[in-house]
Amino acid sequence: MSSVDFTSLYNHHEREVFAAVIASAPKYPTLNRDDDLLCDVACVALNRLPPRYIRHAVDFSFYLTESERLETDAAIAEAVSYAFNFVQARLALRTKQGG
Repeated sequence: MSSVDFTSLYNHHEREVFAAVIASAPKYPTLNRDDDLLCDVACVALNRLPPRYIRHAVDFSFYLTESERLETDAAIAEAVSYAFNFVQARLALRTKQGG
């Protein structure tokens, strides 16, 4: 079997979550100055969402109803909000413990 190029596959939620993290970052001044913490927020948010692997964004969008699209947007918003609060709480705990 020849080598298969899987580089066109990606999790649809990645781009949406990254955009939501960037948009929400100004609300979290203790986190928005540190790219590593924003990456942590994105990881936590993505881990709260079911993966949706696709090759082309149009593939995912084409098969969603408007209701499903709204549900997906709400799930992403909730996951990002949770992730910011989670990372912020962990940072506060680590700072309190001196490490």
